[in-house]
This record gives sequence, C-alpha cells and structure tokens, in this order.
Amino acid sequence: MGENVILKRRMVELGLTQDELARQMNDALEEITGRLGDVSARTVRNLVNGSTRRPIGRTCAALEKIFGCSVEDLGFASPRTAAPQEDPVRRRTFMTSAAGAAIAPELGASRRVGHGDVKRLEAKFAAIIAQDHQYGGRVSIETQASALADEALSLLQRGTASQRVRNSIYACAASFTSSALWAAIDGRRFDAALRYVDRASSLAVMSGDLTIQFRIWSHAGTLYRHLGRPVDALAANDVARNLPITRRDPLFASLGHARHAAIHGLTRDAVAVERTLGHAQAAFGRADAGIDRPAWMTAFFGQAEIESLALTAHLGLGNFAQAEAHAHRSIGLLRPHMRRSRAIATARLAHAQLGQGDLEPAVSTAMTVPTSSHPRVSRMLDGFGDRLRATAPRSGAAKTWGAYIDSRRDAS
Repeated sequence: MGENVILKRRMVELGLTQDELARQMNDALEEITGRLGDVSARTVRNLVNGSTRRPIGRTCAALEKIFGCSVEDLGFASPRTAAPQEDPVRRRTFMTSAAGAAIAPELGASRRVGHGDVKRLEAKFAAIIAQDHQYGGRVSIETQASALADEALSLLQRGTASQRVRNSIYACAASFTSSALWAAIDGRRFDAALRYVDRASSLAVMSGDLTIQFRIWSHAGTLYRHLGRPVDALAANDVARNLPITRRDPLFASLGHARHAAIHGLTRDAVAVERTLGHAQAAFGRADAGIDRPAWMTAFFGQAEIESLALTAHLGLGNFAQAEAHAHRSIGLLRPHMRRSRAIATARLAHAQLGQGDLEPAVSTAMTVPTSSHPRVSRMLDGFGDRLRATAPRSGAAKTWGAYIDSRRDAS
C-alpha cells in the first residue's frame, strides 16, 4: 500500500495543504447538502498516504467537486455499486453538476485557480522585467503591466483558489502594478506613478509577500526623490528598509541602504551618504548568492547598481571626481542586457566630467549615449547641454555639442 501520488500531485498543482483540502471539502459538502461537512485533516492524510483506497460517498462527492474530475482520475478505486441505494450526497452532486453544465454556457463555469496559473503569470512578469531593462519608461510597458495586474485579479473573481494560491495571485498583481509604477517613474509620468503607489501597496499587503512590499516602498522612495521630496522619500524608503525581509536577506538591506544614500545626496548630507553607502557595501558582502530570490531583484541588483546609486549620491553632493569613479565602475560591471542602465550611467558620467571642467571629455562621453526616446535619458542630456552652455557658451565643446544635437534633430 503506497501513497496516492496522483492526489498528491493534484494538491500541489492547486497549492493545497492537507488542512486546506479538508477545509475545502467541508465547504464543498456544505454547498452540496446545506450542512457543513466533518472531514478532518486525518481523513485527508489517509487519502494521501494510501490508507483509504475506496472513499465513501460523501468524501467522493467533495473530492469530485473540488478537483473537477472523478475519484478514479484521482487515483482511487471505483466506488462500490452493489448497494441498491445510491449515496444521496453523490446523487445530489450529480444533479448539481448536470444543472451546472446546462447553464454553464450562459453564466460561465467557475474554475480552479492553481499553481499553473501562477507560473504563467510569473513568466509574463519576467518578460516585463526584460522589456524594462532594454527600453524602460515606455508607456507601452506601463500599460501592459497594468493590464496584466487586472488579468491576475480577474482569475480570483472567476474561479476558486486555495489560500496559498490566492496570496500568490495577489503577489503577481502587486508585481505587475509595481512594474507599471516603475515604468511611470522612469518615463517621468509622475502623476500616473503616484496613482499606482496606493494600489500596489494594498495588493502587496494582501499577498503577504514581503519581497514585493519591499519593491513597492523602495520604488515609492525613488518616486519622491525624483519629485524633489526628500522627507517623503526617506520615509517611504525607511518602510522598505524596516521590513523583516531586510533582516533575513542582506541583499535587500543592501539595496535599501544604497537607495537611502541617493536620497541623502539630494539633501546634501555627505556624512549620511558615506554612512549608508558603507552599510550597503557591508550588507552586500554578507549576502548569500545561493538564495532563491524574485526575478525583479536578480535581474538588476548587484555591485553595478550600488555603484550607480553611489554615483547619483555624489552628483547630488557635487563630489564630481568621486561620482566619475563610481560611474566608470558601474558601467564596467553592467550586464549586457541592461541597456537602459548603461545609457543612464553614461549620461551621469558626462555630468560628472562636466562638473570637473573637463569639457571635451564630457561632450565625447555624452555623444556615446545611444539615441533614445527614453524620457529620463533625454532629460539628462538636455540638462547636460544647459549646463555646458551656462559654463562655457563660446567653447569649442559647446559648439560640438550644439552641432551634434542639430544633427540628431535632423535625423529624427
């Protein structure tokens, strides 16, 4: 006598523990009979470990309703048919199923939402992350991510799910909304970004997923930094930094500290910048590379991002030589797929060189930034041109940059 591997596999697909299956079987019996069932975790344990090979009628009825198939398809022996009286619970189940089948085309049949649905949503989320690293900030990415959040939530409205799967679906919806939030931030559509914050944070709380809660509050801190609201930025990022995930996994702590340093650069607090960058580097050194982490984290965060945020912080402080050093290190460490990050780091490098009075190298660097419709990069290059003209309006470097901008405008 061995365990029922078929039932066990189906439970895994739907994200059901033995206790959860018992609860859902009792709910199913209440729907069928009008009275709550008395299925216990021990009953389910006997079904799973093979002690029960031929369930009684009430158990069969509940299992068939939950899994949407016969008990034979779940690995059990066929119910006994010698008795002249058919089990009334199974008969009622059949009548209910037949009636449901008759009206299903009109009302739409409910379905079970399982881990397979979660996996499909996670694959779509990975595709969104890949688009962001290539292009970033596009309205199309924001729109697609927001629509996928709605798609995830609609699954819960049309079907039933275990608590574990339901939490995972909410986490997927929160993840998609956080990507819509980030695309809006990156595209400088700050009014839209502000609208996403509340929705994203609510979904994340309902999911119970600390990693996505961290991502959303960290994004909120970045949003307020770009809006020039450092007090709000520090407060939002502190929510992220104080989540339990930062104590469990130093990599999250590292990202939180590095983003805090960038905010302190905006307030021109040099001591706080150095302190938080030190914390970020120390936490990064403690992080275990073998831990399984969400796709959004592994896709972008590493030493290159710490250097990039240090670059941002030192630009804010006006420490242009240090900013240039961090820029070179960041660019040298970026992975090939991170095109958007490379363009941003290169534009910041040009600003750092210009801040040191190195006009020709600064212009040469700025001219290597790929021609892009990315709003953030475009704004950084516009700011570079404004500073160059204010610093040395009659210089050869200013004339070279002006001619380059004119040629780009003519080509577009």
